Amino acid sequence: MPDKLLTVAQAAERLGVRVSTIYAWAYERRIPAVKLFGRALRFKESDIDKLIRQHERPARRTNQQQ
Repeated sequence: MPDKLLTVAQAAERLGVRVSTIYAWAYERRIPAVKLFGRALRFKESDIDKLIRQHERPARRTNQQQ
């Protein structure tokens, strides 16, 4: 099944950042992007999900959990 392509706005909403941040990250090649027809950027849904998984951090242990 092919990946769904997300718009810049959809990717920004999914990551909880501004559209301008998505453009900056794509320009800096911090996130993979698909360039359509010379200008339009799209993002594979699986790449966005992978980015989220890669940057997850476990919760800190509290004294009660020891």
